[in-house]
Amino acid sequence: MNAPMETGARTYEIRTYGCQMNVHDSERLSGLLEDAGYVRAGEGDPDVVVFNTCAVRENADNRLYGNLGHLRPVKDGRPGMQIAVGGCLAQKDRDTIVRRAPWVDVVFGTHNIGSLPALLERARVRDEAQVEIEESLVTFPSTLPTRRESPYAAWVSISVGCNNTCTFCIVPSLRGKERDRRPGEVLAEVEALVADGVLEVTLLGQNVNAYGSGFGALATAPDEVRAMTAGGQSAFAGLLRACGGVEGLERVRFTSPHPKDFTDDVIAAMAETPNVMPSLHMPLQSGSDAVLKAMRRSYRQERFLGIIDKVRAAIPDAAITTDIIVGFPGETEEDFEQTLHVVREARFSGAFTFQYSKRPGTPAATMDGQLPKEVVQERYERLVALQEEISWEENKRQLGRKLEVLVAEGEGRKDGETRRLSGRARDNRLVHFRAPDEAAGAVRPGDMVTVEVTYAAPHHLVADKPVEAVRRTRAGDAWEARQGAAAPQGVALGMPGIGRPAPAPAAATGCSTCP
Repeated sequence: MNAPMETGARTYEIRTYGCQMNVHDSERLSGLLEDAGYVRAGEGDPDVVVFNTCAVRENADNRLYGNLGHLRPVKDGRPGMQIAVGGCLAQKDRDTIVRRAPWVDVVFGTHNIGSLPALLERARVRDEAQVEIEESLVTFPSTLPTRRESPYAAWVSISVGCNNTCTFCIVPSLRGKERDRRPGEVLAEVEALVADGVLEVTLLGQNVNAYGSGFGALATAPDEVRAMTAGGQSAFAGLLRACGGVEGLERVRFTSPHPKDFTDDVIAAMAETPNVMPSLHMPLQSGSDAVLKAMRRSYRQERFLGIIDKVRAAIPDAAITTDIIVGFPGETEEDFEQTLHVVREARFSGAFTFQYSKRPGTPAATMDGQLPKEVVQERYERLVALQEEISWEENKRQLGRKLEVLVAEGEGRKDGETRRLSGRARDNRLVHFRAPDEAAGAVRPGDMVTVEVTYAAPHHLVADKPVEAVRRTRAGDAWEARQGAAAPQGVALGMPGIGRPAPAPAAATGCSTCP
């Protein structure tokens, strides 16, 4: 390690992998670094590179060490450059990272992201690697400084950790048991975001509809929780309804729920709260009862399809997406056919499909019945083909419909020849639309447009008729005010966007955040 030679504000870059929780954590890491005097890197090599890692794939460590290896000669040629590794893989591998990549300066875990600036300074002063991994949460991330990537759409964390024990998932052991934020804190953050111009929030947790369990018995829960659950509704249903009362908040989404905790009162809250969007991401994982049991997913095919039916009855235009894992240990052809059956019955507007891969440290990694790669690949291709067909059919049903679209920055390809812009409809479908004529005024990310769908593809819609209406918004004003700042950095995800800057192509995870 080399002591830095400071010539001004030090620059940083954060490279994010994994789920939305990691993306939101990276916003906190950016806020922490900027609060400590760092500035986001523009052109050229940064002074500090932070890897916010994911541990849910078998080759996650190979990917990290490959990236660290590419950085080594850069660091050797830049005295004072520092490298930090955080996130789930850091929580899992701890001292292994420094042993395999001794040029790393800082390793920190999922529970102590607030320590990063201090650890970087300590590594600089002591000229040796600093490894700090806490076993439980030190500070709830939402209390930390934040540099949000989007001025018009934002994540709002309502809980951290997970109480489930799915056999394919390592997240609970890395993120810990569920801890919930008090409703007043969540709503205060939402109100502050709206005051800054945000129109859309996504409530975020490993299992959002288990919200409230972290407060323990209702009799001893905070007064605000008891008030929110008056009449017997769940705390999450109460939170959705409370978001409906935030003036200026136009769109509310959430991810991810778990089918075992998805109750009728949540469906009612979605249907009866105007700013809760008609979209739902409901992870299936498998349609086979036998495989669901082996996964320790405490619902069965009938329960899952029953939820879908109830959502469609209450919200007919809802777009429902899902996660599916193909090739879980012991999966038979009959089991796989049950998954195809659920896909046909549920008619998802989209699905994030994954080939099972071993997650070191999970029970599934040592189960009998690990399937040959060629079997998993063939089933995966059949599933993708079926879902593509259904997605296209469902999108064709949108032809001729008039949609309100939140104009986005970086969603999909720019098309200079057709002058198309992009955004998300209320149901979260991606829409590419013809840019308005100059006479209609400039359209900014964060503004709303009304368009008519003229073409449907499996993964997007096109509206090539003239825009019918443009509504300039506070969010568009906020975007305009931020121009001149450094461009948002890419992230590697695997989930639907919410009108925020587009992620880089994802590494398949088999989980969302993670149910």
